[in-house]
Formats: sequence, C-alpha cells, structure tokens
Amino acid sequence: MPELARIAPSGKSLLIGLALLLAAVGGYLGARDTSVFAVRTVAVRGGTPQIRDAVRKALGDEIGLSLLRVDGGTIDQRLAGIPTVRGFVYDRAFPHTLRVTVRPERAVLVLRQADTAFLVAASGRVLRSLAHPRSSGLPRLYVTKDVNVAVGARLPASVAAAAAVLAPLAGAPLPGGVRLVVTGKKGLVLILGGGFELRLGDAGDVRLKLAIARRILHATGAALGSTGYLDVSVPERPVLASDPQVVG
Repeated sequence: MPELARIAPSGKSLLIGLALLLAAVGGYLGARDTSVFAVRTVAVRGGTPQIRDAVRKALGDEIGLSLLRVDGGTIDQRLAGIPTVRGFVYDRAFPHTLRVTVRPERAVLVLRQADTAFLVAASGRVLRSLAHPRSSGLPRLYVTKDVNVAVGARLPASVAAAAAVLAPLAGAPLPGGVRLVVTGKKGLVLILGGGFELRLGDAGDVRLKLAIARRILHATGAALGSTGYLDVSVPERPVLASDPQVVG
C-alpha cells in the first residue's frame, strides 16, 4: 500500500494537530472563566423604549459574565416575566456586547371582566390591566368571573381563540372595523362597527374565512348596515343575510 502511505499523515503531524486542538480547547475553557470576553453592554433592539428598558433590566445579571457562558435558556428564563415580549434572538458581539432583538407582543383586544379591563395579545397572553378602557379603540370581549385572567398568563384556549382571530386583520381590516368579539353557540362572531355580524364558526381556516368575508363585504356593502349577518363558518358555502332578502 505505498500510495496510502504517501498520503497518510505522519505521526509527527498527528501529534502537532492534537496539540493545537488541546490548546484551542484549553483557550476556550479559559476564556469562559476570565474577563477577556466579559459582557459590558446589553444592546436591545425591537419593541418600544419601555420594552427595551425592561429587557435590559431583566438581563442585568449578565453584565460581567463571559459571553462564552451566555446561553439562550438563561435569557429565556429572565425574559419570561415580561408579558410584552413574545420572543427573542441573541448574538454575542465580541468582545463585550450581548445583542438581543426582541419580538414584542401586539395588543389586539380589550378583555372586560366585571369592572376590570385588560389588554390581550394575539397569542392570547394578557399584557396588562387597563385603567381606562374607553381610551382604547380595540375590539371588546366580555367574559364571566369564572374565567382565569392573570397578567402575563395566557387565557384559556376557548377565550384565546377570540384574540387569535383578530391577528390577521392588522394589515387588512374589515369594512366598518370590529367592535365586539362574541363566543358562544354560534362559535366565533365578530360584531362590526354598525352592528352587522360576521359568523366564523370554529377557529379553523380563519385566514381563509376572513379573506372570503372581506371580498363579499366589499362587494356588497352589507357591513354598512346595522342588521343581518354573513356566515362563513363553511368557507365553500358562505351565506349573506340582510334586509330585505337572504342571498346564499
């Protein structure tokens, strides 16, 4: 096997390679426990100034820690207590900066429970209490006292679905806007600005249902009335009912 012998590394080369590998591992482990790459700055991007300030405070204990010891699990634990943060990505900007880009929650709904009010995100997470609900133009959802509502927590699935259905409307609102969200025997129902009902049924295929509803409402102008409904619970067979007749 003379050809193999010519291309195989020599024993000396192997020893040199192993020594370099051990030196690199040793240098990495040493850097993890020294101040060579200690975090001096936590740079936060995304969200509002209030969210960025809250993130910097939550990550204050990372200051002085080696960048090589920073990990996503720890950051996730520290940011879990900030209701307005939906997700994040982080980056080690050597030698001394920890960069965090947050994806903020977006309020889509005002939840009313007795005499209290809360802002709710599209994810179903309760962002904060709302002292003056009349100052918000977001749709309303009324729930009974037996529904567990806590700031920072997610609503029960049956209630959270009402918030999720509003997310696709952010960039493409319905004619007249949504005033109220109702959950009940008819499934999810959006009450538009003039009182017209948009019946969605269950939470499945919401984007398709909304797209169909938007096209029908724009074409007919039915949403401008205060009576009637559009039922898209079965997207293939939408039913529009308005005075003076029903059209299927």
